[in-house]
Amino acid sequence: MNTASGTLARRLATDPDSMERDLMKLVLTIVELLRQLMERTAVHRVDQGDLSEEERIGMTLMILQERMEELCRTYGLSMDDLNLDLGPLGSLLPRDGIGI
Repeated sequence: MNTASGTLARRLATDPDSMERDLMKLVLTIVELLRQLMERTAVHRVDQGDLSEEERIGMTLMILQERMEELCRTYGLSMDDLNLDLGPLGSLLPRDGIGI
């Protein structure tokens, strides 16, 4: 093995627990982004008088939020950990959870 591939192999050797946590963080980040988008869409439709099942959608979104928090606790993450820093673009998710 040459030096370059040896260095790459050492950088790729990671702790399986860390890899699982990082993968779960990415998955939960995507789910949280989609949850917030669904919530904004539902609120917009309620405001427009275009949503007939707002109670059921509201309950579903609340249950999803609770499950997200539970999964974060299971993997030692906070909801803030899911908010990826996009550098000059700012954070992926709104800091207050409102206004995507």
